[in-house]
Amino acid sequence: MELPKDYKRDGRAPVPVDPRISAVMSRIRSKNTGPEMAMRAALGASGIRGYRLQYTKAPGKPDIAFVGRKVAVFVHGCFWHGCPNCQPRRPKTHKKFWAEKLDRNAARDKRNVRALRRAGWRVITVWDCRLKKNTETQVRRVHKALGQPRR
Repeated sequence: MELPKDYKRDGRAPVPVDPRISAVMSRIRSKNTGPEMAMRAALGASGIRGYRLQYTKAPGKPDIAFVGRKVAVFVHGCFWHGCPNCQPRRPKTHKKFWAEKLDRNAARDKRNVRALRRAGWRVITVWDCRLKKNTETQVRRVHKALGQPRR
């Protein structure tokens, strides 16, 4: 894989050892990720509708927000948010950079959850590994938080 000719580094991350890594990393999305899309599809299949995506008026901009019921759903990638279940390995190169970055992500997640709860929201964190393992369980958690019987 080769970097596009117009590709410019922004200086926030160290230069990867292999330029292909940079090309792959630049394609990683922050919204509408695979796990988010899978969760939304599962919610729709179970009859849950009426949510907002990346709701900017709530702390932390939840991936899925049921505004009227004050239920926020974050769909977290295990690597980027430090999953406590599967505990993904951290990169072996640029260890200091990655430790700081991933620790900041986890700290930000905790701050966002606290702020939402203080504002009266119920918060559900769906981890990618758990979503893959048993999607129905994750959908059930949302049904429960919304106070809806499952279809």
